[in-house]
Amino acid sequence: MPIDLPTVWAAIIAFAVLAYVVLDGFDLGIGILFPFFADRKERDLMTNSIAPVWDGNETWLVLGGGGLMAVFPVAYATVLPALYIPIILMLLGLIFRGVAFEFRWRTQRASHYWDYGFWIGSTIAGFTQGVALGALVQGIDIADRQYVGGWWDWLSPFSVLTGVAVVVGYALLGACWLNLKTVGPIQDKARQVALRCGVLMLALIGAVSLWSPFINSVYFDRWFGWPTAIFSFLVPALIALCAFALWHGLTKDKHLQPFLAALGLFILSFAGLGISFYPYIVPGALTIEEAAAPDSSLLFLLVGALVLVPTILAYTGYAYWVFRGKMDPDEGYH
Repeated sequence: MPIDLPTVWAAIIAFAVLAYVVLDGFDLGIGILFPFFADRKERDLMTNSIAPVWDGNETWLVLGGGGLMAVFPVAYATVLPALYIPIILMLLGLIFRGVAFEFRWRTQRASHYWDYGFWIGSTIAGFTQGVALGALVQGIDIADRQYVGGWWDWLSPFSVLTGVAVVVGYALLGACWLNLKTVGPIQDKARQVALRCGVLMLALIGAVSLWSPFINSVYFDRWFGWPTAIFSFLVPALIALCAFALWHGLTKDKHLQPFLAALGLFILSFAGLGISFYPYIVPGALTIEEAAAPDSSLLFLLVGALVLVPTILAYTGYAYWVFRGKMDPDEGYH
């Protein structure tokens, strides 16, 4: 039986994007949470908690974007012009955030300015990622395999809602990460922030989920037509289970459980997108098969991916294993 290479590659790209969201999400969340932790020592602990891993987390963004260009060139060529502005803003936010992360350690007198930069860069990056996702969900105007929409079609009430949802979700991940990695007053504060973010995150998931089926008839049929309507009960039930695990972990002084529960909310939301999209890569416009490169190219690239992806997973896992456990407040990034 021949291998369905476009579908295999769609799964690899989806995995890379999900890995980026769940890994880079919590360290973006650390920056988003800076206004809630005004003390310099608290902010130092927050950045120390992500210093060993934050650069490596962004590897998955490169893999996802580069893989999309190589494997699904038609999708890349049509989606990118539609999202130029949010993507450029996202990259500027990530660059400015990276610079601020390094420079805040080089000065005591002006460190608060770089703290503002770290917060603003992180928030812009998270918000524009959510806006780009919302724009993709609401649809992109394509004719003759080219983008025919306007410069500002990506900006809508729905895309703003998804942008806010991603920012709140990243803040939840960041707060749960601090609960996992710190002790004492900062952990207590992170736990309280996580509870508030969790409530708001669930409300935003509900709002986006209720709005999405009415944007496109394909989504409506997928979620309310048989047999896929079963997901309309299964996914919300699993989200409710993760929400309970999050609440239970935060109120019962659990450390790892809330973080895993928050990751579960993101994974289930991502799975919901996959259910809505499949078999499209650009909803309602291009299927996976239509957007894929020739099979010969996909096979050649797959050989490289079979080496590259396990290698990234190995060194990522090793980094997290080496820096496992609680932080020592007297040691850190300098």
